[in-house]
Amino acid sequence: MKSSINLIEQLKILPYFSKKTICQFGKQFDLKSTTVDTYISRFLKRKEIIRLKKGLYVSADFFNKNRGDISYSFYLANVLRMPSYISSWTALQYYNLTTESIYTITSITLKVTRNYKTKAGNFIYQSMKKELFSDFSLVKGASAGAIGKFDFFIASPAKALFDLLYFKTHQFRGLQFEDINKLIEEMRIDIEEMDKKDRIVFYTMVKKYLNHE
Repeated sequence: MKSSINLIEQLKILPYFSKKTICQFGKQFDLKSTTVDTYISRFLKRKEIIRLKKGLYVSADFFNKNRGDISYSFYLANVLRMPSYISSWTALQYYNLTTESIYTITSITLKVTRNYKTKAGNFIYQSMKKELFSDFSLVKGASAGAIGKFDFFIASPAKALFDLLYFKTHQFRGLQFEDINKLIEEMRIDIEEMDKKDRIVFYTMVKKYLNHE
C-alpha cells in the first residue's frame, strides 16, 4: 500500500505518462510488471489517473490543476499523436480569426486520421501528405506573449486557414481560385483581421496548390 501511495505521488508531477514510465518508477519499490498492471487498474478505478489513450495517462491531480490552461490541451494534442500540430478551426480561434465556439481540438498529422474522445477533451487528427505538412511553429510556454506554460506546435494563421479549406473542400476539388473568398465569407472567417503578410502567404499557398494539381 505504501508503494502505491508513493508511486501516485511521483506521477502527480508529470503532464502525462505511459506504462513504461510507471514501470521505471516501480523499480524503486521492486514492483513486477504484473503488479504495475494491477496498480494501473486500481488507479483508474479510484479515478486517481485518467486514460488519454491506450497506454497513456495523466494523474487526475495534475489534470485538474491544469485543465483551464489551453496550452496544456494543445500540448496533449501534440503528444497523443506524433508528429502533429494544432490547425484548422482550433488555430483560427487561437488567432481570433473566427467567432465560432470550438470545443474539439483539431490537429494535422502525417499518420492516419483518428479521433480520441477523452476526459481531457476531444481530439481530431486529419492526415496530411508530407509535402503539405509544413508552416507550423513551436509556441514556448511561459514566454512573452504565450497563453500558458506548456509548449505546443501550431500552424501559422495562413496554414490554419489553408488546412481548414483543404479538408472542407476535399482538397479543393472542383474549386476555382476566385471562389476562395466567397467560401471564407460563408464560413464566417474574418480574413481581414489576418495580417496582410499572412493573407498573401495564404493566397500564394492556395494558388500554388491549385496550379500544381
